[in-house]
Amino acid sequence: MAATPGGPRRFADLGTRVASAAIAAVVGLGLLWAGGVWAMLLVALVTGAMMWEVRSVTLHGGGPCGADVTVLLAAVAGAAVAAVLVSWPAGVVWLGGALLVAAVIDLVAGRRAVVGWGVAGGAYVGAAGIGLLYLRALEPHGLVTVLWLVLVVAATDIGGYFGGRLIGGPKLWPRVSPKKTWAGLGGGVALAAVVGALLSWAIAGTHPLAVAAVSVAVALVAQGGDLAESAVKRHFGVKDAGRLLPGHGGAFDRFDGLAPAAAVMALLSWWRGASVVIW
Repeated sequence: MAATPGGPRRFADLGTRVASAAIAAVVGLGLLWAGGVWAMLLVALVTGAMMWEVRSVTLHGGGPCGADVTVLLAAVAGAAVAAVLVSWPAGVVWLGGALLVAAVIDLVAGRRAVVGWGVAGGAYVGAAGIGLLYLRALEPHGLVTVLWLVLVVAATDIGGYFGGRLIGGPKLWPRVSPKKTWAGLGGGVALAAVVGALLSWAIAGTHPLAVAAVSVAVALVAQGGDLAESAVKRHFGVKDAGRLLPGHGGAFDRFDGLAPAAAVMALLSWWRGASVVIW
């Protein structure tokens, strides 16, 4: 959603972004397709990486983490393991208990200023991981739901990228994210609605207008997650949460939109008693 002058320079990072995103997509979607323990392994690794980066930003200003992050890693990665091997409520219980232990450790160590950040970050990342695994386990539409979610969030990013760089215009929230524009937001939402509706119609044969409305909601939640992550990094004076993915930064930078979207989609699907993609 960034708008920068200079013709081709606007897309100077496009090749790197596409290459790293393609590799991540092939590996990630392959493991999600396999489901079960493979999906659990993927979510455990990604949420662990995200929690490491959250801790690095909030406790060390983007510097390396030490042993103090171990319990928080166990919180989010262990929640994914419990969600698959036992049940998703067991994953929630594990997550809550581990975050409580982490908060106590921070208090005892005199890190009162970061207790809230550790608990909030762990709950945020853990809920995303459990939510994604919950959606994958929905039968008979779990795989379709997860693929739909990933592609809609990707469409949001792609539409935002090109909308912002081709159109530009007024900034969305310059104090938090100086490069994001209203044109990028509109482009992301529009492409997400089209991709979501067409994908759901083609795969599941559902009503495209209803799914388009859900796609818009997912796009807005994903954009909100992007802005929230930008606000946290700006608060701590950090440019990127990590360097795991060239052109994208760290895992938290790459999945800042997917994380809240997965949690919200899982909550809505649980409340509805079925995937919100199927109408």
